[in-house]
Parts: sequence; C-alpha cells; structure tokens
Amino acid sequence: MAKAESGGDAEESADAGAPLPVGVKLGSTRTVITSGEGNGIDTKQSLTCLATYEDALSGEDRVLYGEEAATEYPDRVEYMLRSGLPEDADRADLAATYFNEFTQGSGIPTNSAVVYAIPTIDNEEGLANLEEVIEDSRVGEALVRSYPESLCGSIPAMGAGLDALDEIFIAVNMGSTNLEACAYRRGEQLSPYATGAVTGNEVDRRIAAYVEEETQGRVNIDTQTAREYKEDHADFTGFEPFTDIIQQPGGGSHEFTIERSVMDACNEYLDEVVDEFANSFLPELANDHMKVYGLALSKPIVLTGGMACIPGIVEEFQDRLSDELQRDVESVAPDRPDRAAAEGAHRIAFRLVERGAY
Repeated sequence: MAKAESGGDAEESADAGAPLPVGVKLGSTRTVITSGEGNGIDTKQSLTCLATYEDALSGEDRVLYGEEAATEYPDRVEYMLRSGLPEDADRADLAATYFNEFTQGSGIPTNSAVVYAIPTIDNEEGLANLEEVIEDSRVGEALVRSYPESLCGSIPAMGAGLDALDEIFIAVNMGSTNLEACAYRRGEQLSPYATGAVTGNEVDRRIAAYVEEETQGRVNIDTQTAREYKEDHADFTGFEPFTDIIQQPGGGSHEFTIERSVMDACNEYLDEVVDEFANSFLPELANDHMKVYGLALSKPIVLTGGMACIPGIVEEFQDRLSDELQRDVESVAPDRPDRAAAEGAHRIAFRLVERGAY
C-alpha cells in the first residue's frame, strides 16, 4: 500500500447505513485488516512500517507505509511494533499514524465496528498503548472491542462460523515475537502462557547465522533476507535446496546454494515449541483445570500465527508432540494462519453488527 487516499463512494455508502464490520490484527511484521459483508469481504495486508519524506514542492512532511515505505526508504523506515506492542509513547504515536494511514488508504469508513486481536503478553503498558492506538483511530466509531489473538485465529480453523466460541480446545500461537498457548472454554481464556524465548524472529536470526556457517563465511545476509528465505523455502515435507546470488563489495557476484540452514533453524524452533508446550504450558493447565486439560487434549490443537504457515508444520508438530506426550494428539490450522486472527475478529464484528450490539 502507499499514500493515504480517500475512501470515496464506499466510505460514504457505509456511513449512511449500518456500520461496516472490521477485523484487525496489528502485527509486529505485518498488519491485516478484513472488512465487508457477504460476497464483499475483503482482506488487506501490509508491512507494519512507516516512513516520512519531504514533499519537493510544499516542503511538508508526507507519509508512506507498508511495502512502499520499506522499498523506497529502507534507510529511514520505522517498524514500530518489533516487540509485538507499542512499548512507549513515541512508538504508540507512530503506530497510530500508521494505522490511520492504512485504514484510510484501504477505504475503511469511520462508521465501522472494529474487533481487534490482542496478544497474550504480560505487558500492561504495551497493551494499554495498543488499545489507545485503536480506540483513538479514525475508525470504529460504532464499536471497538478486543479479543485474544489465538482465539480470533482459531475461529477460521474450526468451521465457517463462530464454532470456536462454543468449544473447549487448546490454541498455540506461533508468532514473530512470542510463542503463546492457552485453553479456551466456550470463549473463556484459561491458563494463558507466553514466552519470548521461542519466536519467528529468532528463527530468522538463526538462519542468517547458519547461512554464514554453511557458506564458510562467504555469505552474510540480514534478518530480512533470512525471513524471506524462511517464507519462500521452508517446508517440513518437501524442502529443496535453493540458490541465490549476492553482489560482491568489490564488484562481481557470488552464487551459492543453501541446503541445511533454513530447515536446521526451523527444526530447532519446532523442537523448542513442543518442549515449551509439553513441559511448561500443559503441566500448568493440568494443575489449574484438570478436566479442561483432559477434554482439550482429546480434540485437535489449533496452530495459528505466521510460523504456522510453513508447509508441513501442523503434521510435524502433531507427530513430535505425540512422541513427547506418549499419546496420540491431533492438530489443525486455518488455511491462512497469517491472516486468521483478522478474519476471526471480522467474524465476531459481523455477528455483533448483525445483532445490533453497538
């Protein structure tokens, strides 16, 4: 996406009737917004970043966001949610500017009912800043409400409606900045667990380090390139070695092949996920809610978040966890785990609008 543009006729039409249902996941790497009704449901995704530049004619500051900002101004682009939340007032201000630009450029009207996904993080200041960013934005005039990210992300994995709100199950959110796990009992969050020690961002750092090691120090990549390698090539069932080319500082180019680095990092990550889930989260859940523990493990465990997009990770998680627990478990994921939280939030917003609960 690029510069903010007017919502035009769509915004005026929405303002004239019932509020537009909107689901939001404001993420550390990407932000997703799902809006609309019936056959008109639309999902937009953007890098969560912002850049300012000076207008050549007026001298005024202008704003770019998303992929355009990252591509055109890599030297000054701001990723304001690297830790998953706006940590301070300055980051909150940047996030607010970004969110307003993105919603306006996407044609989201002020007359909207906004449900947004919140991470399970023990960070009261950051969560309060996130709430302020959404509450004080140009959208959500009719309604603003938050629900846990893993609950929102589980909704698309459990049917076409809101079946997840009537079930007992466990969700694992495999995010860029945190690993989260919790049980849900008819929408109630039980024994929420989160750790910043097992993250998608750490996978990117490991890939970069392993590429240097695999190429015997001839190739150094940044974490952005490592993330692209992960998103484009990681596959637990059918990974294939791939080649890339870098430009040498003194001129010329160097072609290299990656055979191990990406999947070594991903396999380590998944082993750590299973260990945290089996040996930290599950004992806590069993201690606090034994009956829920038994019921939830008899049903598929829902995997959400960006790391759940890696092909084969659902089945591999299932197999490794079954071995760790010495019992058969199942796992599932939505079709698009990276968009699922916004889609689930949108379904909740739609139901609230349908019921006139605004």
